[in-house]
Amino acid sequence: MASKLYVGGLSFATTSQSLQECFAQYGTVVSAKVITEGFSGQSRGFGFVEMSTDEEAKAAIANLNGQPFEGRTLKVDKANPQPARTDRPRSGESRW
Repeated sequence: MASKLYVGGLSFATTSQSLQECFAQYGTVVSAKVITEGFSGQSRGFGFVEMSTDEEAKAAIANLNGQPFEGRTLKVDKANPQPARTDRPRSGESRW
């Protein structure tokens, strides 16, 4: 089963492709995404990587957490589950 990781401390120059290449040395990367600002498109300094197995995810955490990447120190950990969409209003919707 795939395991999703949170990756913090990314350089503003980091791309989803370079993030995928970094994690690929520890297993199969299902997806890699750098989170960007909607308006400017600039990186927000974090992203998510999905590894194909828990073992690969654990290897990536053990080897990359606290290590330098593109001039910054990475923070790699298991991603917390996102709350259900019903818990928060969508953009433009009223809570009332």
